[in-house]
Amino acid sequence: MARIELVNVGHAYGGAANAGTETRWALRPMTMTWRDGGAYALLGPSGCGKTTLLNLISGLLTPTQGRILFDGKDITQLGPRERNIAQVFQFPVLYDTMTVFDNLAFPLRNRGWKEAAVRTRVGEVAELLDLAADLKRRARGLPPDAQQKISLGRGLVRTDVAAVLLDEPLTVIDPHLKWLLRRKLKQIHQQLKVSLIYVTHDQVEALTFAEEVVVMNHGEVLQVGTPQALYEAPEHTFVGHFIGSPGMNFLPCKLGANEARMGDVTLPMDAEWLARAAAAGTEHQLGFRPDAAEVLAAPVASTAGAAWQPARVQSFQPMGTHSLLQLGFGGGSVWVRAAAAFQPAGDYVWLRPLPGKLALFADQRLVPRSATEASIAPHASTPEAGAAP
Repeated sequence: MARIELVNVGHAYGGAANAGTETRWALRPMTMTWRDGGAYALLGPSGCGKTTLLNLISGLLTPTQGRILFDGKDITQLGPRERNIAQVFQFPVLYDTMTVFDNLAFPLRNRGWKEAAVRTRVGEVAELLDLAADLKRRARGLPPDAQQKISLGRGLVRTDVAAVLLDEPLTVIDPHLKWLLRRKLKQIHQQLKVSLIYVTHDQVEALTFAEEVVVMNHGEVLQVGTPQALYEAPEHTFVGHFIGSPGMNFLPCKLGANEARMGDVTLPMDAEWLARAAAAGTEHQLGFRPDAAEVLAAPVASTAGAAWQPARVQSFQPMGTHSLLQLGFGGGSVWVRAAAAFQPAGDYVWLRPLPGKLALFADQRLVPRSATEASIAPHASTPEAGAAP
């Protein structure tokens, strides 16, 4: 395995732009480090740069700018073979006329392994992937999930591989089998401590598989973090929207000295936080998760009722374990999660976003609540990521 570093790496198909024209980056310049033996996911919509980034790591592409290092060695100009990278693609890549055993043995035989060692290693990987009973069968006759496991096994069977890169490997797999294969991948990582980098547009795949998730959009790395950090503290409105189902609610707001105004709703907020937001940008949004608000079917008949705001019911969806309400609130539409037994009493309910769970964004970027949070550099945890100037 290897520690992989990208230093100011950016890529534009067709090369850098001519002088005087703007470079159209498929991957905007960024710096990132993956530790040896980690499990990472590149997450984002189609066309956001995930596969470009993966192909730069594998050597299928050479970056327009920047350097790529494996364990401190500059391998930017080396091809895939010299990098000892294994790559698993969306559609299984295998020799369908060969047996499962011969498919798994091929990378080892190609590197001059002795046959006794080949049999031992293939047996170990076949057991790990639940393919031991199929070793004598031809790959052509196996179902898609088994074929994809063979493709994965061809990468895992090598003991010298620097990392295994997976480019949406479960897209063509049946949903139930997809869940089983995802669990198998996680088990493999825990047992072998192999470095895995997994590309997907599916947040469930990314959040359940990876230790750290790299969220991308329009060729830019927006945030790197654990699944919990991405959910609880999105650093960009896109991350808040993309992570979660439904995603984070966002309401355009006007900032006062001690309050934020959204349509006919006014919420008291910390003056220092508001001042920091005003200095950070010109377009402001208040965000909160669907589970970061309380909802009541009837108004509160006390002085505490001032904290609650009426919200018009736009839709109500019982989900079994909970209920989802879509509400007209603050000049926009928000989703709120309520108890399974919750029932609206009429066209309106009463809503209270939890003050400690509110997030404030300026020009789509998160505004820290305190000066202490503001002093902490974004993406400080490994892997690190940041756009170049």
